[in-house]
Amino acid sequence: MEGASFGAGRAGAALDPVSFARRPQTLLRVVSWVFSIAVFGPIVNEGYVNADSGPELRCVFNGNAGACRFGIVLGLGAFIACAAFLLLDVRFQQISSVRDRRRAVLLDLGFSGVWSFLWFVGFCFLTNQWQRTAPGPGTAQAGDAARAAIAFSFFSILSWVALTVKALQRFRLGTDMSLFATDQLGAGTAQTYPGYPVGSGVEGTETYQSPPFTETLDTSPKGYQVPAY
Repeated sequence: MEGASFGAGRAGAALDPVSFARRPQTLLRVVSWVFSIAVFGPIVNEGYVNADSGPELRCVFNGNAGACRFGIVLGLGAFIACAAFLLLDVRFQQISSVRDRRRAVLLDLGFSGVWSFLWFVGFCFLTNQWQRTAPGPGTAQAGDAARAAIAFSFFSILSWVALTVKALQRFRLGTDMSLFATDQLGAGTAQTYPGYPVGSGVEGTETYQSPPFTETLDTSPKGYQVPAY
């Protein structure tokens, strides 16, 4: 466990550049960033060759322009994403909200999983189109670039799957609620409620007092006279 909240400690802690650079997740992002360049770079530079029937350019992968465009878009997307997530990793320690940290980890997990699948599709697509490519002068000239794009597409699958696993591990770490025990939970475990203050006008107990005996006795009953002596 690297930290207390989704792989990081308390917000505002100082970032150690050496330990950050040695983290497996950081190394994987850099490797994936280099692999993305090795995919779209050769396609942009040498992926289009002269057609045998004219001066127009065609994609080296069986003349399928969609294959070249897919490889370029996939590589550029991975290039930008690696840079963005690397910057997010640097700023992750400064995120104070647990909810925002959870969203960042879920974004990393979802994007890495999707891009792993897209790299697998791209590798199968480029390999299939390269196998169908007819030999020729243009194909021989751009053959190294095509094979390099296919090879690093395969390597990108491995690196992005590893990034997905690391993001899943961070998500499973969750949040250590002991960070908030002293601030929120500790104060409410044995809380007692004060009684009514003295002199507030509210009596603690009620007493019942019977009304006074108001019945008067008749000292001179009717029909009786006091004899006079």
